[in-house]
Amino acid sequence: MKHKNEGYSREHLAYLKKEKKKKITVTLSRWLVLVVILGIWELFAQLKVINPFITSSPSRVLKTIGDLYANGTLFYHIGITLAETMAGFLLAVILGYAIAVVLWASETVRKVAEPYIVVLNALPKIALGPLIIIWVGTGYDAIIFMTVLVSIIVCIMNMLSGFIAVDKTKLLLMKSMGASRMTTLRKLIIPASLPALMNTLKVAVGLAWIGSIMGEYIVSKAGLGYLIVYGGQVFKLDLVMCATFILCVLAGGMYGIIALIEKRINKN
Repeated sequence: MKHKNEGYSREHLAYLKKEKKKKITVTLSRWLVLVVILGIWELFAQLKVINPFITSSPSRVLKTIGDLYANGTLFYHIGITLAETMAGFLLAVILGYAIAVVLWASETVRKVAEPYIVVLNALPKIALGPLIIIWVGTGYDAIIFMTVLVSIIVCIMNMLSGFIAVDKTKLLLMKSMGASRMTTLRKLIIPASLPALMNTLKVAVGLAWIGSIMGEYIVSKAGLGYLIVYGGQVFKLDLVMCATFILCVLAGGMYGIIALIEKRINKN
C-alpha cells in the first residue's frame, strides 16, 4: 500500500505541512477569540460592569436554554424556524436559478427585466409585511414567502453574473460547433458557473435566516423570532439573547454544511 505522500518532493511536503499548521492555527485562533469574548462578557456581568438584566450573560443564556429544554419547547421553536428557513432557502435558490437561466437565454428579456430586479432588490421587504399578510395569510406560508422575497433577487443576480462571466472564447467555440442554446447551457454554462452557485448558496443562507426571522416578527406565534419578540415585550432579555445565540449556531451550521459541500466538489 502506497503512502499518500509518496512521490511528493521534500519542498512540497514542507509546503503541505506548513499549510496544515496554518489551518490548525486559524481554527484554534477562531475558538480562542470566541472563548475570550464569552469569558469577558461573563466576567463583566458577574462584576456588574455591565447590567446582566439588560445584556444577559453566557451563564444566564445557558440556563434559559436549559429551561426551554426542560419545559419541552426548545426543539419545538427551533424546528419551526429551521423548517421555515430551509423551505424559503430552497425555494429562493431554485426559483432564482431558473429565472437567471431565462434571463441568460434571452438578452432582450434580461434588458427589460433588469431595472425591475434592481428596484425589487432595493425595496425594504419589511414594508411589504402588511401586504404579505393580506395576500398569503398569517400562517407559515407568509413567513416562507417573506424568506423567498428577501433571498430570491440576490440569487438571481449572483447566478446571472456567474452565467455571463463564462469565458467568451468557450462560448464562441460552442457556437462554431453548432451547439444549441440548451446544449451550451448544459455542457458549458452550468459546470463553469458552479463557483457562482456555491457563493450564491452562502449568501442565500444568511438572507434566508433574515427573511424567516422578519416573517416571524410579523405573523408568527412560535419560532425563534417569536421568542425574541416575546422576550422583548415582557423584558425577558435572557430569552432574547438565548434565541439570538441559537440563531447564530444554526446559521453557522448551515453555512458550514455548504462550505463542506463546496470543499468536496472542489476536490473532485
